[in-house]
Amino acid sequence: MMENTSALSMFTLSGLDFSLEQRIALFVGTILWYLLILWGNLTLIFVIITDRHLHEPMYVFVCNLCLNSVYGTVGFFPKFLKDLFSSHVISYAACMLQGYVIHSSTCADFSILTLMAYVAICQPLSYHAVMTKLKVSVFLFLSWFIPLFCMFMNTATLIGVRLCGSRINRLYCVNWTVFRLTCSPPMANVAVSYFNMLFYFGHAVFIAYTYLYMIRTCKLSRENMGKFMQTCLPHLICLGIYSTTVLLDLLYIRFGSADLSQHLSNFMAIENLLIPPLLNPLVYGFKLTKLCEKMRISFEAIKHVLDCNQTCDFSL
Repeated sequence: MMENTSALSMFTLSGLDFSLEQRIALFVGTILWYLLILWGNLTLIFVIITDRHLHEPMYVFVCNLCLNSVYGTVGFFPKFLKDLFSSHVISYAACMLQGYVIHSSTCADFSILTLMAYVAICQPLSYHAVMTKLKVSVFLFLSWFIPLFCMFMNTATLIGVRLCGSRINRLYCVNWTVFRLTCSPPMANVAVSYFNMLFYFGHAVFIAYTYLYMIRTCKLSRENMGKFMQTCLPHLICLGIYSTTVLLDLLYIRFGSADLSQHLSNFMAIENLLIPPLLNPLVYGFKLTKLCEKMRISFEAIKHVLDCNQTCDFSL
């Protein structure tokens, strides 16, 4: 018998069929990874906010990229850690919220990386003069507002639709898994989804254009090419990691084979939530010279304070 959303209040998640020993090991590994993600991103956020010498457009955008990583991972890790030792169910409202947070975080990543491509790659030698505080504020507002609005519209088109099942073949909720449970595809969701895909495909085309433009502009000057590579390399690494993980997830969720092992299926489902949020702060923290130096000074100051405290305790 078909169920509608008024009768369907809970979804069942799949992929968590582990023994107790496996659950304990997975819990420990996951919480350590999550703590590393939080430590790496929050450290960069703290360093950039507290050091006025880093209040430049590029570092402000890096700060927002790290903030978005924290936002996105909050949508997955706490619920996943809880599910390892509880029933694998999620309420209808929580499922829609989780899908919205993860989708909007993924799109915000792309928006911020696109913004960084425009600022740091299109105009790497003059962006300090071009990017005023007002422009930075407007661009940052749009890089957050547009993904949040686009994903709100995508999620809203699924609310209240008639569903014919309650089992989600994934470790967590995304809009596509809910869409596949609908008795008939809602055309509004199809239209919004295609619009969002075309919109963010336009982001990719723009990023490709910025790289071609800068290579053509800087190829005749060794000095400019050196500056271009210094700015470009961290962005290229993060963009490549992000694009690869998201593309693999999109291809798997739509065309993935049921013959894949459960462990590989689980990894394919969460690799975009595991890899970019941890590597982004590491890449930018080590590759951007000024930021790397400020972090080194901060760590040395913290180490000095800890050493002083230990000495004081010992003398007492």
